[in-house]
Amino acid sequence: MKSLLPVSGIAAVSLMFALSACTTQEEMAPKPAAAPAAAPAAKAAAAPAKAKVTKTKGDVGLLDTEKNYLILVTKEGKLVTLDFDEKTKVSKRTPTPAKMTDVGLGSSATVTYTKQGDKNTATALQYNAKKGGE
Repeated sequence: MKSLLPVSGIAAVSLMFALSACTTQEEMAPKPAAAPAAAPAAKAAAAPAKAKVTKTKGDVGLLDTEKNYLILVTKEGKLVTLDFDEKTKVSKRTPTPAKMTDVGLGSSATVTYTKQGDKNTATALQYNAKKGGE
């Protein structure tokens, strides 16, 4: 009988250690999830951002066909500087093809443009000739 007591005592102590180990595992905080891979962010930074297309209306305040830019004055008095090139589609409101040189100062215009950085580039311009003009 004496030999059973130390064995049962050892078994009881072993059981207590085993149970305490289980409870500490349950109480441990779960490991945080791994951070997402940086590859998608790197690809986004490498690819140029797609320019947002915007429309604005106003009167042509300045048209420089040598430096290829115009300034549109909105009804609120805001000045919008726009660059253009040979790809810019220009037409009268009555759908007639036109050239940028046909647009007169003071013409009412609607311009569709994209903004990339601090540069606005006109993609299309529709205008009504100024009354008393052409």
